[in-house]
Amino acid sequence: MEWIGGGVTAAKGFMAAGMHCGIRPNKAKNDLALICAEAPCTSAGLFTTNKVKADPVMLDMETIRGGHCQAILANSGIANACAPNGRKHAEEMQALAAKALGLSPDKVLVGSTGVIGQELPIGPVRDHIGELKALLTEKPEGSDAAAHAIMTTDTRKKELAVRTTIAGKTVTIGGISKGSGMIHPNMGTMLCYLTTDAAIAPDMLRKALLAVCRVTFNRISVDGDTSTNDSLIILADGLAGNPEITAENENYFAFVDALKTLCTELARRMARDGEGAKHLITCTVSGARSKEEAETLAKSVIHSTLTKAAIFGCDANWGRVLCALGYSGVDFDPKDVDVAFASKAGQIEVCAGGVGIVFDEDKAKKILSEEEVEILVDMHEGEAAVTCWGCDLTYDYVKINGDYRT
Repeated sequence: MEWIGGGVTAAKGFMAAGMHCGIRPNKAKNDLALICAEAPCTSAGLFTTNKVKADPVMLDMETIRGGHCQAILANSGIANACAPNGRKHAEEMQALAAKALGLSPDKVLVGSTGVIGQELPIGPVRDHIGELKALLTEKPEGSDAAAHAIMTTDTRKKELAVRTTIAGKTVTIGGISKGSGMIHPNMGTMLCYLTTDAAIAPDMLRKALLAVCRVTFNRISVDGDTSTNDSLIILADGLAGNPEITAENENYFAFVDALKTLCTELARRMARDGEGAKHLITCTVSGARSKEEAETLAKSVIHSTLTKAAIFGCDANWGRVLCALGYSGVDFDPKDVDVAFASKAGQIEVCAGGVGIVFDEDKAKKILSEEEVEILVDMHEGEAAVTCWGCDLTYDYVKINGDYRT
């Protein structure tokens, strides 16, 4: 398996484009993205668990049931959630893209991200869909432009691709994603679009996507808010020429492994780009009785506001970690727990057997001053281990969200 460039255009048969159409007032920022496959695709999608769902999400949930979609049109700036004419505008976006691409509307998915409650200005989409379609041939620059077009408060583009071998054939999976605020496990607020040239049946594609999402995107948290627009979609055009994956066999697991590798890094980059964040927090809980308990414990730590604040201040306040473990809902003996902090600057033990130990505060501060900080917890109760990702809580998070709409 290897990392390659090209994002969503790395796999055979996929094109992408992005541009500024006028939804966002800042002309320097792209706000409309289009991804399209040259050949029919199998498709699968996972969506927000929030009871309040944006109209594009509800439309996509209906559209993708057929298991065969070929294009995605997405905008940033306005979420088209709880908004006047939301369904009408989502359907018009779908119809506009379908007409431009020569597809039927049920082959097109749509996405929106941005401010909730404001009406989506459909005019700019209507006026520029032809221009956007004309840009599709600019590979691989099209993936870069599309990745920028779905960004809102993101400060870093998230665009990756991996290449692997399945049954002697080269298979590529690429992706772009956005996510910076309103991120919480069970689909953090995100748009994530994946493309692959693997040949795989719709039911197996969905099974693979669900399995991977559970251990990647569902293990990140920024602020505890689950969005109205979360969408994770994958299109597979089969042009790699591998035997179609129709069962959980060696080829299926090779595909899942590559997909997991890609989504893990996309998830990490989303957590690192949390609004105002200075640190990526990686929490690994080991020695747990089960994977489920380890995940619950690790999620509790990365979601802890006080732990996040301590990491922002480079303060080795391990008591925040132990406290977060304690209210996670998992039954354990605190007297068995060890805690350490680590980064590329080194590692330091700060708690043994649930009790504080003497440690070098200056060394701890140096370790916690690095961009990525690890919180290592050993429960000493079993063999299970799970890693989750989050970020620190900074003054800038409040600044960004205090006037996000206005």
